[in-house]
Amino acid sequence: MSNPLDDNELIFQFKNGNNREYTFTQIIKKYQEKLYWHIRRMVIDHDDTHDILQNLFIKVWKNLDSFREDSQLYTWLYRIATNETLTFLNSKKKKNLISFDNEFINLSNKIEADKYFDGNKLEWKLQLAIQKLPEKQRAVFNLRYYEEMPYEKMSKIFNTSEGALKASYHHAVKKIEHFILNN
Repeated sequence: MSNPLDDNELIFQFKNGNNREYTFTQIIKKYQEKLYWHIRRMVIDHDDTHDILQNLFIKVWKNLDSFREDSQLYTWLYRIATNETLTFLNSKKKKNLISFDNEFINLSNKIEADKYFDGNKLEWKLQLAIQKLPEKQRAVFNLRYYEEMPYEKMSKIFNTSEGALKASYHHAVKKIEHFILNN
């Protein structure tokens, strides 16, 4: 079995190779699961996650030729995934024109029904608390807590300072602690 290609080699082969579809498939295989779970933690619903992931990979296919390699491929993919997810969530809010409380109840029901969340009450409370966070704060929390992503990498994804991200994460943790202790 051959070793998987590193990101620089994948980008080079995509931009210069004859078999772009194969190379793109390798990129998808390498990052699909991580990106799926990054998106899923923000939108909860599998079908919505799948739709966002498809849109993400369409954008990547269209723009990989012009990828300047200022950042790592991994960082670029996460930035697109985060932006696509935030756009989806904002669009959903505008489309539905429903109150935050109704949206929270809807997300709560999805969490309860989701087979990936066992009946563990603390995990359930954590997921509910995360869903109450503003979208960008939720994204920062998920990347730091679940992905253990360094602030330096996150600063490239969000195009903001590490200090602002640390503050955002700190506020998210405080809100989550408050929710868990008081509900």
